Amino acid sequence: MIELLTSNTPNGKKISIMLEEIKFKFKITKININKGEQFNPKFRKISPFSKIPVIIDHENNISLFESGAILMYLGERSGKFYPEKNRHLINQWLMGQMAYVGPMLGQHHQFHHYNPGKSNWGEERYFKISKIIYKDLDDRLAQNRFLAGEYSIADIATFPWMARHEWHDIGLKNYKNLTRWYLEISKREEVIRGFDLLKRDERIPLP
Repeated sequence: MIELLTSNTPNGKKISIMLEEIKFKFKITKININKGEQFNPKFRKISPFSKIPVIIDHENNISLFESGAILMYLGERSGKFYPEKNRHLINQWLMGQMAYVGPMLGQHHQFHHYNPGKSNWGEERYFKISKIIYKDLDDRLAQNRFLAGEYSIADIATFPWMARHEWHDIGLKNYKNLTRWYLEISKREEVIRGFDLLKRDERIPLP
């Protein structure tokens, strides 16, 4: 049994989608980040940066924090979506999501979606960067069906962030290759189930 400690965020959805994809039994322990539960000393013992998600693999008595590390672990443990023959390429696109796509879109969310009008500089900066991200992903997907060639943890990591395209106000439909990739992944039954992390009939927003 895998225990997933998380909240309903793109990083949390990465792991619920992956667990559905590999068909591992898991349970969700909700961490209410709006109430600061991530700063609870008990939680900080397994997540030293007070971040979600975290998994506890009770069968192997191991816990992991950081969504990218969790995806790599689950890929190795299941033997799915993280093949050795392509791992160097998957790692690059996974780290790109972790270090660039997620953090920059996250800042765009803060300035454009949550706090509009508080900083014109911040809104303009992260809107511009987000548009570049869309273009870079679209260019990549013009040459490849998926980010690392075949469907992998790199796609699973990136998809939930692009699923907030309505917040970005960039227009996903303006990027035909990115839209094709997004729609293909959005039809996977495992992705649909994993996206509905809290089982509240949350639907994937279509372009």
